[in-house]
Amino acid sequence: MTSPDPSLTPPLSSIDHLNWFRTAAPYINMHRGKTFVVLFGGEAVELEHFESLIFDLALLKSLGIRLVLVHGARPQIDADLSEQGIETQVHNNLRVTTPEALRCVLDAVGSTRLKIEARFSMGLAGSPMQHSRIDTVSGNFVTAKPFGVRDGVDYGHTGAVRSIDTRAINNCLGNEQIVLLGPLGYSTTGEVYNLLAEQVAVKAAIELGADKLILMGESGVLTPASSEARTPKRELTPAQAKQVIEQNSLSVEVKRHLIGAIKACEQGVNRTHLISYQQPGSLLKELFTLDGAGTLVSADRFENVYAARDEDAAAICRLLAPMVQKGVLIERSLSDIERDLDRYTVVKRDGLVVGCAALYQLPTQETEPSCAEVASVAVHPDFRRIGCGERLIAYLSEQAESQGIQELIALTTQTAHWFLDQGFVEVGVERMPSERRSRYNPCLLYTSDAITPRAHRRFT
Repeated sequence: MTSPDPSLTPPLSSIDHLNWFRTAAPYINMHRGKTFVVLFGGEAVELEHFESLIFDLALLKSLGIRLVLVHGARPQIDADLSEQGIETQVHNNLRVTTPEALRCVLDAVGSTRLKIEARFSMGLAGSPMQHSRIDTVSGNFVTAKPFGVRDGVDYGHTGAVRSIDTRAINNCLGNEQIVLLGPLGYSTTGEVYNLLAEQVAVKAAIELGADKLILMGESGVLTPASSEARTPKRELTPAQAKQVIEQNSLSVEVKRHLIGAIKACEQGVNRTHLISYQQPGSLLKELFTLDGAGTLVSADRFENVYAARDEDAAAICRLLAPMVQKGVLIERSLSDIERDLDRYTVVKRDGLVVGCAALYQLPTQETEPSCAEVASVAVHPDFRRIGCGERLIAYLSEQAESQGIQELIALTTQTAHWFLDQGFVEVGVERMPSERRSRYNPCLLYTSDAITPRAHRRFT
């Protein structure tokens, strides 16, 4: 195996290397000792850059990640069937496997598995992983059952996953081996069944209690075809994934991956990543960078909102600095932030602060409605388009409402349109509490009616 062509990768400066390594370090520590189930189809095996994927998988293993790989073989099976002149029926996007077709399935799956094992057995010559011993193991880890007769169609030797031998797989993982599963399963009576690789991967992830399920396909979940960029959707909850399935025309592969991700999330696998095998390095980018490379389906929100802690003060200060330099926010020193830390809320992604905002309850006269001010709203540039700031405002609004606050205000000179999008409306300076008005510097004032109780006037 040769290393990637250096001419295809722009040179990085020493600073670039250091910055990348520092950014990746938290993820390296976080992933160590975790179990990942990774699916890739037979199409990926035929790509010219498939060896780069093998290299990336070997790198994950070297970083202490326990790997279970699940490969497909659809194009290889199709090629064998065509060569033998065997036609098979397809019902509901599922192949009917006759006894004659099963022989082609066995040959295709077996040759694909051997090709993958051969790549790992090359010792990754000519790469930084040269001389690394990569042990892979495969076997009868998957117990299957016949798919049976459905809608009047006998699916023959097409089957469904009954169970996964997690004890045997965990023993192999404990011996620092990569476990390789394919789209075949064996019944308790010794029969062989042709399975969906996606189903094998999802079932394995669930029964192993995997930390991540990674489904590599031709693409991630794309935006509608009319979109200019057609970039992957960054994050989906299971409920949102169901809406995508209902509202979009998806390929069979993407639909299967989304259905599998939903099932995995609902049965204990908190994070499922949908990424493309077409883009070399997408696996590493998804796992070791802030912005990722595909779509995450997560039972929990990817960005989590927390009350700021002592260790977050410096990160908040760094996050605010660019906004202060542009004149969007007023300057707040580290000591200012530390003093008011209990007023700050942060959004974290994998332990890193990517957004922050503060909520200050304002003194009011008896005749004035209770009021709080939103301040120091800042979001890392990579996360401004995925609702990070919106979540902060929604969280602070709920927090203010729970405290009996009747009005929420924000002062801004350059981001008025954004506050308007969050439900704020422009009002005159007279709407500010008198004490805050005495400290007012001329700028736009907005107040949100989203949390104003019905007993009080809404502002327009």
